[in-house]
Formats: sequence, structure tokens, C-alpha cells
Amino acid sequence: MKTYSIALLPGDGIGKPVTEAAWDVLQATAKASGFTLEGTTFPWSCDFYKQTGAMMPANGIETLRRFDAILLGAVGWPAEVPDSVSLHGLLLPIRKAFAQYANIRPHRLLPGASGPLKSDNFDILCIRENTEGEYSGAGGRIHQGTADEVAIETAIFTRKGVERILRFGFEQARARRGKLASVTKSNAQKYTMVFWDEMTRSLAAEYRDVEVTSYHIDAMAARIVMAPETLDVVVASNLFGDILTDLGAAIQGGLGFAASANINPDRTAPSMFEPVHGSAPDIAYLGIANPIAAIWSGAMMLDHLGERAAAARVMAAIEATTKAGIGTIPGRHTTETIAKAVLERLL
Repeated sequence: MKTYSIALLPGDGIGKPVTEAAWDVLQATAKASGFTLEGTTFPWSCDFYKQTGAMMPANGIETLRRFDAILLGAVGWPAEVPDSVSLHGLLLPIRKAFAQYANIRPHRLLPGASGPLKSDNFDILCIRENTEGEYSGAGGRIHQGTADEVAIETAIFTRKGVERILRFGFEQARARRGKLASVTKSNAQKYTMVFWDEMTRSLAAEYRDVEVTSYHIDAMAARIVMAPETLDVVVASNLFGDILTDLGAAIQGGLGFAASANINPDRTAPSMFEPVHGSAPDIAYLGIANPIAAIWSGAMMLDHLGERAAAARVMAAIEATTKAGIGTIPGRHTTETIAKAVLERLL
């Protein structure tokens, strides 16, 4: 029997209950599908930071390296630990150390779910560059607290980084409906974004079977709202992809449905899977967090591990659950109720 070792990082707030719910579903699916998931839980979180002064131990990256995949709940508790500390202390180091340069976020309406748009016939796969760009962390501040204070944040785009994320996007488009939308702001950012556009045109010559369109970020934001059904694969830089995928979550009914994968396409290190919704401190102890995004992220993990039939089984259970009206309206059902409904519908 095939066995996969999974690192579980429930993290903060609602990350804990939704990770537990997702893990229950994944364990049941594995049992029914003839393989085993062995989970090891790590308490790395803002609570851990308050106790130790670090979001994870000094050997945290090497500890995670031995696992087949990582399932993350949520990171952050801004009332007690600044987001700049929690993000740069856990999530970003993992993405960068394991070359998880492709952040994948699917956006479509699940059966029974409703979004704010007139159109409901859309299926967008947004691919966000995940390790450099605007989130490279290069910069600094001087003369802090004075009238002469200066803050500089430098976006770093490398040929290697841009080419590999674009190539990944082209491959995804080729496997789907053959349409790629590349997003920049090259009319205003004449160095990094012009470079991205040039790389897009260069690679397009290798993928003549893929229809390529370049958009400015503002035009893409409008298109996602006005004509989402025209989009297939959208590829963007770290910052632009981050913003667009929250918009994508909104049109698919909310962050409770927003799944994601941080992929190391070369498989030289573990990939990480997480819901997009964050720790949601306002509802952290109410028992009403929607676990569907976490369960969907778990399905993406199974697919990445090569257990495609099991991943399809989980997605079918999610869709049967939302079709029955369970988990489609924020706060109507408890986390436990939604998870139980998905478990009952596993084929």
C-alpha cells in the first residue's frame, strides 16, 4: 500500500478547524482508495511566535523537506503579531526555500453556490508567480520616524523566474482550453513589466497551439467582473496574481471556496496546499468557518501526489454537498456540519 507523509500546519484562527476537517476527509478518501496518508502536526503559528520569538524553529525548513507535501491552514493574528512578521517568518520562507514558484488558484462556481455576477459559466485557473517579483523582500527604510524617512521596496524579476512561470502557464493552458492571458502593467512600469511582456511573446512562438493575449492589470480586473467566461488560464506576477485571485474568490462566492496550491513543478521539494481565506480572527471561535476551501486544497494535494481518482472523489463529494445547499451561505452551517456532509458523500 502506497504511503504519503504529510506535514500539517494548522496555524492560526480558523486554520485549525478547517485543517482538521480537511484531514478527516482526506483520510477517509485515502482509506477508500487504497493508500495511506501519515500526518505529522507542527504547532508553528503566531502562538508559537509569542512563546519562542520565531514563527518556526531554525531547522523548520529542513524538518519539512522530508515530507511528500504540506497542508497549511492559515497564518496570521495581526492583533498580536504583525502580518509582516508572520508572513515573512513562515509562509514566504517555505515557498522560497522549496522553489514553490507556481501558485495555482482555481475559480469556478460550485453547484448550488452563487456569486455576485450575472455570468456563472466561468472556469478560470489563475497562476501567480510565487517566489520573487514584488514580494522579493528587497529594500529597506532609513531615518525612521523622522521627516526625512525613506522606504524602498524593490521588485525583482529574473529571466529564470519569469520564463518558468510563463512556461508553466502555457503548459496548463495547453492541457485545458488553449487560452492564456498574461497580465502586466507595462504601460506604466517600463522595465519589469515590459520584460515580462517580451518573455511572453518569446515563449508564445513555442506554443503556437495556445491563444495568447496580454492585458494590463486594470483591464484584467474589469474583464474578470464583466466577462469571466472569456478567460481560461491567467498568469501574473506575485502582487498582481495575489490581487486578482482575491477578486476571483469573490466571483466564485467568497473566500470559503478559494483553494490554492504552492507547487514545486520540478518536484525537488514538497509542495504546499492551503485555503486562501486566512485566519479570520473575527470568526475564529464560532465554529462556522467553511472548510470547503481547505478540503478542495486537499484534493489538489492528492492530484499533485498522483492520486487523481481520489482527488476526483473528493471534488465530487464537495460538489454534491454544495448542490444540496450545504456550505453555500456563510454562517448557515457549522464547520462540523459541512465536513460531515462531504464525508457522507464520498463515492
